[in-house]
Amino acid sequence: MASQNLQVFNDLNFEQEVLTSKVPVLVDFTATWCGPCKALAPIVDQLADELSGSVKVGKLDIDDSPLTAGKYGVRGVPTVMVFKAGERAAQHVGLTTKQKLLDLVKV
Repeated sequence: MASQNLQVFNDLNFEQEVLTSKVPVLVDFTATWCGPCKALAPIVDQLADELSGSVKVGKLDIDDSPLTAGKYGVRGVPTVMVFKAGERAAQHVGLTTKQKLLDLVKV
């Protein structure tokens, strides 16, 4: 079950929810057909709960929001990016661990 702290980002709300956020934002660029994305989903859900209040955590479906995915050069999924003060601060492509995602947020 998805975390209630997990946000959903898309082409329409990305600027407001991510780029103008006062706190760091972890964005999981994902797709419904992606096996590794499904494996990463529970980890992202956990982080949404654990980091609630200090880091905004959410998903962006690349098929539903191709403009944003294209703007940030997402070529493979899952791709996780951390945004701070409207800028991309860190990025990881592919399935990864919870600790690696926590390290990205700390960058």
